[in-house]
Amino acid sequence: MEFSSEANHRIARISAHLCPPNLQMEENCGLRQANCRGKGGAPGFKSFTFMMLSTPPGVTADISHMDTGAVVRGFLGQPQLESALTGMDLVIIPAGVPRKPGMTRDDLFKINAGIVRTLCEGIAKSCPNAIVNLISNPVNSTVPIAAEVFKKAGTYDPKRLLGVTMLDVVRANTFVAEVLGLDPREVDVPVVGGHSGVTILPLLSQVLVKPPCSFTAQENEYLTHRIQNGGTEVVELSKECLCHLQAKAGAGSATLSMAYAAVKFADACLRGLRGDAGVVECSFVGISELPFFASKVRLGRTGAEEVFQLGPLNEYERIGLEKAKTELAGSIQKGISFIKK
Repeated sequence: MEFSSEANHRIARISAHLCPPNLQMEENCGLRQANCRGKGGAPGFKSFTFMMLSTPPGVTADISHMDTGAVVRGFLGQPQLESALTGMDLVIIPAGVPRKPGMTRDDLFKINAGIVRTLCEGIAKSCPNAIVNLISNPVNSTVPIAAEVFKKAGTYDPKRLLGVTMLDVVRANTFVAEVLGLDPREVDVPVVGGHSGVTILPLLSQVLVKPPCSFTAQENEYLTHRIQNGGTEVVELSKECLCHLQAKAGAGSATLSMAYAAVKFADACLRGLRGDAGVVECSFVGISELPFFASKVRLGRTGAEEVFQLGPLNEYERIGLEKAKTELAGSIQKGISFIKK
């Protein structure tokens, strides 16, 4: 029986899904991915996410069955790192461990610093022009680690290395909306500085909401403190809620809201890559007054193409900014020293 060219293409595409080459199955499959019309994916940008935990191939296959516009492929371990990264436009790194009850960010640093270094060495080799979304905590130190790795490889472009602080913005929008009695999607709070404790500085004087509003000194203090300690709130509740079927009890930090924030920021980066106008988000970047600082940036085809000034601050925010700068300086240097040593 002879098949039409179109039918052959369709069969090849199905085959590519069933027999992805990265799982070492292609040689056992009669129809090869090379014959697939889209070579294993619809037209668009290629992105790769390093999972926080080892994901069995069966899970990857399960996700790949979803009828979305994305083609899912799984890669396992260091031997497949180069294959996973080659040709990527966007790389998302949540790899490592989240914060658990009793853990400090120093504890996180000891575990995650080496993981970030290894992955960034792979990026420098296989996709040096990719935009990198770095989520692995502590972001205030891991972003400088990534920058130093890229500098050593001669591939560093500060516009393409973006520390993901979107979770701070998501929390700020939510908590402010609660106080104002609004839908969080109608609220836009700039959050600058860094991604831990006092380095997180919500600019409540610049909240975009209709109608415009202002906050009392008490509201400023309450909201700022809650936004800065959102992660600790989750960790402590996880530790206390031992009756919650172990789903979160003692298990760690904000993985669900972080995943939401990561997707939201990745989507913004993809819209920037596509050339959409007016894509503005907050990110921890290396193109500011400090070596690294979370700022509002305009995302485009080359990453963070414009960094916006802080704008007018009230006295409470000016005091907070000085505290943030002092704390940030040490965290940034810690990441730089890790590589240089």
